[in-house]
Amino acid sequence: MSLYDIDVTTIDGALQSMAEYRGKALLIVNVASQCGLTPQYVGLEALHMAYKDNGFAVLGFPCDQFGHQEPGTDAEIQSFCTLNYQLTFPLFAKVEVNGGNAHPLFRLLKSERPGLLGTEAIKWNFTKFLVGKDGTVLKRYAPTDTPEQITKDVAALVA
Repeated sequence: MSLYDIDVTTIDGALQSMAEYRGKALLIVNVASQCGLTPQYVGLEALHMAYKDNGFAVLGFPCDQFGHQEPGTDAEIQSFCTLNYQLTFPLFAKVEVNGGNAHPLFRLLKSERPGLLGTEAIKWNFTKFLVGKDGTVLKRYAPTDTPEQITKDVAALVA
């Protein structure tokens, strides 16, 4: 199975194929609205805006598996992100990233790019995966790796 064989649900409930992102570089992030790392939304949006015309997109997947930091409904999450961060990058319906109910997208990402010592589990909100324009999962970033620290990798990928 490739990244492009996976279906996701947009934040407003529409089914979408990841194949719609074929040919684009992606930064896929599990996000949360009530996390100490939530201010990373500013940098993620800046990264998205800086490179979206070069075939790049940030994709945000809300997740409530870490400290109950994303308790809202999809509509509440979308409203929070729009009002507080003016996000324009795509947000998707809330997902699980670990465990038996982990979304197939995150199962693929974790298997392609495990974390430290080969562990696949995502440790916290704002874990990031950089995907090449061909759908290859290139890199995994820790939650504390800021969008600003990732900029050079994105710039090189879309140059």
